[in-house]
Amino acid sequence: MREYWTSLASLLGVLAFCQSLLQVIFPPELRFASLKLFNRIFNIFSSYCYFDITEIDGVNTNELYSAVQLYLSSSVSISGSRLSLTRALNSSAITFGLSNNDSIYDSFNGVGVLWEHVVSPRQTQTFSWRPLPEEKRGFTLRIKKKDKSLILDSYLDFIMEKANDIRRNNQDRLLYTNSRGGSLDSRGHPWESVSFKHPSTFDTLAIDPEKKIEIMEDLKDFANGMSFYQKTGRAWKRGYLLYGPPGTGKSSMIAAMANYLGYDIYDLELTEVHNNSELRKLLMKTSSKSIIVIEDIDCSISLSNRNKRSNGSGSRGNCGNGNYYEPEMRCGSGSVGGEDGNNSITLSGLLNFTDGLWSCCGSEKIFVFTTNHIEKLDPALLRSGRMDMHIFMSYCSYPALLILLKNYLGYEESDLEDETLKELKDVVGKAEMTPADISEVLIKNKRDKCKAVRELLETLKVKAEKNVKHGGIIVKNSDYEEEEQEKRALESPIEGSDIEDANNCEEGDDDHEEKIK
Repeated sequence: MREYWTSLASLLGVLAFCQSLLQVIFPPELRFASLKLFNRIFNIFSSYCYFDITEIDGVNTNELYSAVQLYLSSSVSISGSRLSLTRALNSSAITFGLSNNDSIYDSFNGVGVLWEHVVSPRQTQTFSWRPLPEEKRGFTLRIKKKDKSLILDSYLDFIMEKANDIRRNNQDRLLYTNSRGGSLDSRGHPWESVSFKHPSTFDTLAIDPEKKIEIMEDLKDFANGMSFYQKTGRAWKRGYLLYGPPGTGKSSMIAAMANYLGYDIYDLELTEVHNNSELRKLLMKTSSKSIIVIEDIDCSISLSNRNKRSNGSGSRGNCGNGNYYEPEMRCGSGSVGGEDGNNSITLSGLLNFTDGLWSCCGSEKIFVFTTNHIEKLDPALLRSGRMDMHIFMSYCSYPALLILLKNYLGYEESDLEDETLKELKDVVGKAEMTPADISEVLIKNKRDKCKAVRELLETLKVKAEKNVKHGGIIVKNSDYEEEEQEKRALESPIEGSDIEDANNCEEGDDDHEEKIK
């Protein structure tokens, strides 16, 4: 036994001597140069090349690492055998990922690549203002040398775009509104946000199916039209004008558009914006893939049709001046006052907001304006390039009525008697009821479906007879005006004084013209 230990000690001594001899003959610099030469020779004869993507780039997080992690999660969840699960902040979905030191194959345009998730302990903690994680994480990408140009030029950009889509789908959508009086939040942003969880979709939207399909196809073409807009030299944006009577589903349409595209919504309150410069700053702080909404634009700002009050004099002091870019000089007409009563948003500023140079800040943005009176808006605001698609939200039609019956009562068309369907079809057009009014009738009687249908049919008949007896256009317009007056009554006193000043200015112009005559 003693001989065994003696022999082992002698062997260890010989190895230590050899190691010391090698260190003397081959110093660290020579060994490093030899290893470097070996790697070069290996790379010359190898058909592969390798790229390392580390989690930390200096002291900053590497965005490409996060993008690769998200991108691979879509493939790992199917083909991976050992997965890591994560859930990000403000996310409603669980993300799959590669486990430590695991690998997965991927392909792009027929080219195969190998991804390996490399995790190793961090040896030394260098000085840093931000503590670094104990483990050193990264991805190693192995590709063939002949495919290097394709991977670097297209594949990595494709990963970034795919990761953004995954992040957007996993993350809850947000509803933004501009801060009161133009104030900034704790992060210096002029927008305040809450989670957007509106359940409206195109499946539940009560409009004609043909119109619904047309809108969905237009939205899809826009979302997939990056190359088209670049080729044609147009800013990647589109405008939609939703107009029609109150209660016809304009707000639900906006929510359905956001849910269909997965976009955030920026609800712009013009009465809280002081001037054109502040309006531009708000636009600059909006993100791509978003819908910018101004609801009831005819009530929130005085943008009446200049053609109805224009006399063609061209005078700067005339309120009827047809100049697009000098509305702020027309005694307050075409503007909305700020809190100080001096600053104002002009028609020119709003036009530039939707179609000027500043409107192309970011990309893939949709502008949506809603109004109950399209005839009250200035034609310059309605032309193509600003409001590209005009969508009339009409009273409830027969196809829309069938959607409401399915939504609230679970009735298909085949579940109702032919006679009942015929009566509904004959009377719904004459009744001129909004989807909101019909929905209320169905909600009140949702526990008794048969009673709900009977009461709905009776309500439609009463409404239709009333419209025929009193000439429905008069009744309809009177209801219309009452709601408009209520909205305008809720405006601030400053805004009301602006409207009065505009009206007084118009009356003064009429008196001035009479004197000239």
